[in-house]
Amino acid sequence: MIGVCGEALIDFTPTDIGGETAYIPRPGGSPCNVAVGLARLGKRTAFIGKISSDKFGDMLHAYLAQNGVDLRLLARGNEPSALAFVLPSKGGGHDFAFYGRDTAEQQLAHADIPAALPHDLTALHFGSYSLMLGSSAQTYESLMRRESKARIISLDPNVRPALYPNRTAYRKRIEGLLPHAAIVKASEDDLAWLYPGESPADVGARWLSKGASVVVVTLGANGAIGLSAAANANANTDAAINAVIHSPASAVDVADSVGAGDAFMAGLLARLDDGGLLRRNALASLPNDALADAMAYANRAAAVACTRPGADPPHKSDMNG
Repeated sequence: MIGVCGEALIDFTPTDIGGETAYIPRPGGSPCNVAVGLARLGKRTAFIGKISSDKFGDMLHAYLAQNGVDLRLLARGNEPSALAFVLPSKGGGHDFAFYGRDTAEQQLAHADIPAALPHDLTALHFGSYSLMLGSSAQTYESLMRRESKARIISLDPNVRPALYPNRTAYRKRIEGLLPHAAIVKASEDDLAWLYPGESPADVGARWLSKGASVVVVTLGANGAIGLSAAANANANTDAAINAVIHSPASAVDVADSVGAGDAFMAGLLARLDDGGLLRRNALASLPNDALADAMAYANRAAAVACTRPGADPPHKSDMNG
């Protein structure tokens, strides 16, 4: 079973009705999307986080449950649900406007996490702004540190400058978590904000040096690049760029790119798990062909998600190969 740690919230996604822009509430939040994506790809998945007891919280609870996500480790509270409005931006991308302070997803306490997690949890994925805000930030960091020697840790910073604009502090926080993560995924936009002017490959190589076994960077329509500790160990400094794997994106008619990165993350973890590779020794010696295969599957998952409005990751039956 794969545990997913982080926020679930309500995305208000735009749609055109009679020439006017209307907003439709949909379950969202990067970790929520990853949990649903994993479950739809046939993986036993648990969500570890906190949601509100309000009506939006009920919507999130029902959505996770209907998609087969295990909710034994889900906490609920009286704080309100966080809301995010999806705002189209130039180039077909999107921005988010977040509403809500002291909301439920930011208030996960140490007492909400059991002293011992279920034995069948083999991997934990952590992501997004819950790593930065409220009591949840310290709770998740403590959990990551506690479990990193017993379980595979996956990390997706999913940077949200609108919620935490201090670049230096953001960078320091993420870098402080890297030694505990075996798998790290980031987007090209994440890295452009965290490390202006640096190439994704250079940042990825540096992150490997801090302890990760695999680093993957998504490049939108240009696919993704991946680096592994095993490949870099066999490349000298001048040839390190040759250890970078490029996986092209699948060509589709894009309806909405919201949640594409989360679908990619779910696909990457699911494919690695399919191959029995979510184990420390396996990741440390991961061959390039196995990483390339997982990235290709992840790109396919992202492509399918892009053909649908809102964050709507694919089911296993939607995937080819």
